[in-house]
Amino acid sequence: MTFFRLMAALAIAVMLAAPAPTRAADIGGPFALVDHHGNRVTQESYSGKYLLIFFGYTYCPDVCPTELLVFGQTLDALGDKAKQIQALFITVDPERDTPATLAEYMANFHPDLVGLTGSMAEVKDAAKAYRVFFRKSPAAEEGDANYLVDHTSIVYFMSPTGEFVRHFVFGQGASTMAGQIEKILTGD
Repeated sequence: MTFFRLMAALAIAVMLAAPAPTRAADIGGPFALVDHHGNRVTQESYSGKYLLIFFGYTYCPDVCPTELLVFGQTLDALGDKAKQIQALFITVDPERDTPATLAEYMANFHPDLVGLTGSMAEVKDAAKAYRVFFRKSPAAEEGDANYLVDHTSIVYFMSPTGEFVRHFVFGQGASTMAGQIEKILTGD
């Protein structure tokens, strides 16, 4: 009997020590950044629009450019419904991703995509609000200017009031994203 009590006590202790699961209400929040045109923006700058948000960086060799291509294809697939959405690319590497760097990079993708940067503190605040992890590779600490940045690769879809609606994961593709977004926009 003592063994079972010990196991029960251990199970309760583990449950109490475990972090609380993330709720939809815990994702998203205010941000204050600079767009790729050099304008200061906040979440209020996009008031009344759904937001499609991805955190990444311009030196990313694979995930970020792929996801931004999918963003563009998704917006194209939505046609006129895309006018209800603002797609945002928020850098996790503000030291290299200046507004000028972002402007040059964003020109390679859909014209309606907006790149955002800011100080490291501003980017960290935005990332924290969206529960995004990022970390420079050890090469950065060694002074290598061609360092990579590990980061969360989730696309967030937020309501016009700033509430989390759903997320998409890398590799889902434009047809899946557009189909799911269209259902949300039409209330199906």
